[in-house]
Amino acid sequence: MKTFSRATLSAQSSHALQFSLANGDRFGVQALADSLFRVTLKPAAGYKEPRTWAIAPGAQPALGQDAPVLGRARDDTSGFTPPVCSISAQGDGFVLATSSLQVLVRPEPLALQWSTAQGQALASDRATSAYFASSRTGAVRHYLQRERSEHYYGLGDKTGPLNLQGRRLRTLALDALGYDPQHGDPLYKHWPFVLTRAANGLWWGIYYDTLAACTFDLGQEHDNYHELFRYVEIDDGDLDYYLMAGNTPGEVIAHYLRLIGGTALPPRWSLGFAQTAMGLADAPDAQAQLDAFIDRTQAEGVPLSSFHYGSGYSSRGKRRYVFTWNGSKFPDPKALNAKFHATGLRIVANVKPCLLDDHPAYAQVKQLGGFVHDAQTGKPIIEQFWDGVGAHLDFTNPQAVAWWQQGLQQQVLGYGIDVAWNDNNEYSVMDDAAASAGFGSSIPMHRSRPLHALLMTRATYEAQAQHAPAQAVYTITRGGMPGIQRYAQTWSGDNSTSWSNLRWNIRTGLQMSLSGLFNIGHDVGGFAGPSPEPELLLRWVQACSLNPRMVMNSWKADGSINLPWMHETVKAEVIAAIRLRYTLMPYLWQLFERASAQHEPIIRPTFYDFPDDAQCLADCDDFMLGSALLVAPVVEAGARSRRVYLPAGPAAWFDFATGQRYAAGQWHTVDAPLAGLPLFAPAGAAIPLAHSTARVPLFDDPVTEVRRFG
Repeated sequence: MKTFSRATLSAQSSHALQFSLANGDRFGVQALADSLFRVTLKPAAGYKEPRTWAIAPGAQPALGQDAPVLGRARDDTSGFTPPVCSISAQGDGFVLATSSLQVLVRPEPLALQWSTAQGQALASDRATSAYFASSRTGAVRHYLQRERSEHYYGLGDKTGPLNLQGRRLRTLALDALGYDPQHGDPLYKHWPFVLTRAANGLWWGIYYDTLAACTFDLGQEHDNYHELFRYVEIDDGDLDYYLMAGNTPGEVIAHYLRLIGGTALPPRWSLGFAQTAMGLADAPDAQAQLDAFIDRTQAEGVPLSSFHYGSGYSSRGKRRYVFTWNGSKFPDPKALNAKFHATGLRIVANVKPCLLDDHPAYAQVKQLGGFVHDAQTGKPIIEQFWDGVGAHLDFTNPQAVAWWQQGLQQQVLGYGIDVAWNDNNEYSVMDDAAASAGFGSSIPMHRSRPLHALLMTRATYEAQAQHAPAQAVYTITRGGMPGIQRYAQTWSGDNSTSWSNLRWNIRTGLQMSLSGLFNIGHDVGGFAGPSPEPELLLRWVQACSLNPRMVMNSWKADGSINLPWMHETVKAEVIAAIRLRYTLMPYLWQLFERASAQHEPIIRPTFYDFPDDAQCLADCDDFMLGSALLVAPVVEAGARSRRVYLPAGPAAWFDFATGQRYAAGQWHTVDAPLAGLPLFAPAGAAIPLAHSTARVPLFDDPVTEVRRFG
């Protein structure tokens, strides 16, 4: 790789500096807001990725205000209001400053130093060499100096402890069934955003706007010729990054969400408990089993808001055929869906973006040129998929998008399904010859893989909006990139049943929240692996009962299904934990509204609300649900008590159920009986509650109590 060593100032404006490099490339720094800057390295031949689909300031898809489906020109600055800046010389460098943030550009070797307007150090490029490009591989690297006391978060659905210091991680989406919840990487998302807590306690974030796979080394690599460093390597894409700063993690996350278009506000019913299981829709008598399932939920008194069809409704054997129904398993699906609706339940159906080579519509879509294809021959790229081989739909081809939306309207929404669930959309297409149509300007697949998940989700969202224009739109996606939160809910994918998964999934959910993915959750009870034993099932339900998404989903090799009533010994406690969610529904809905309007995570680590309490930076099993509840799940077998740290700041903390007072800023050992989820509210909290006893609670139930603490 070759370093960029000498930069010469070639142009400046009221809020930007541009430099020429020896090989004809251009390096730019511009202020987009007081605490938001953009840095670009534009090759002499032009950007490899001339368009972006992530950057969407001011986007509100629900109001018809969205990023262009064809992509936004990379240097388009519409939607930003550049601040008043000053530009000055400092030695042989130049300083670009706003009222909040300033950057010193040193030309030899090219490096940036960031600080607050008051001169507090924030971030620095590696002083010895910071920017590299490889003519052999097309990769580019950006090196930053680091300190041992820094903390790193983000990168989407990452496993293990929240602080990513010392790890090397990839943003390469894969179908990661049964992943290691502590060490596994990558999972399902391409999410090149890192949130940093500097050694002095300030916070800043950096987002690399590229569709190419990235490797983030956050302190694993060491080189004797340089001081401590971290870096990102972008695999044959562009170096185009946004740096944002704040006094708290919340300020930085809000900057980032404004940049990528905010968070969709879903319909209220989507906050309820949902049930699904591959085994139900896969069964030979699936319709009869689902009919009996509806009756069983009524008999058991389980609060339930929706049912999610697994892809079995479209399967023949183990093979899945999107936009088809297996008539032998579902002789009258519309009648079954009508029964779901008659009992107050909404219906979600799984859809997949790959057509097996014997799919009845395969030839039609091939004729449209609607598949990811070989750039030289134009033939569809054939890959392994669901016990067969098939081709992936190209969502950068308008004809493929039209086919998708028509199929969704006719075969899913037209059958009485309310919502489509976009699954298996990681686009693990590794063929170097693979390309996307790119809306008329071909894109190699290694620069468009995560884009398809975004555009698939958007196509689904828009089809549903057209189908039911008077209703709030809600959809789900497993894969994706920055921008999916404008349309969809997501989750941590195909986890496994174990105490380890329960514990580490909590952190993966918090990591997604710190990354700007707020409407998230996990497959309750574990998707793959063994059937959960009674205590594990109950503790999992309790831990997930106050996540933004609560769906019990499973696939078990022995044919068992995770269900609320699967263990008689804990059935009452499981149902009580689900009902707690409905009791807190008014509060939970307030948090969704704040997530959409104020860009606040719904669940977050305790350091989000208490950034000045150093103890909150330590890894733990606890999390905040908004600012008014600290949730302390039990994640160890046999535990009937647990230690919990209640952060400093409030005058005191109170047990949500009993009102018992606890000192702030101290550790406490609290009771955690099998039937209970430890919850604590800070002094001054006021939490609205509802006390519906209906099997299918109404989501506009009036607030029956506001519980106040202290």
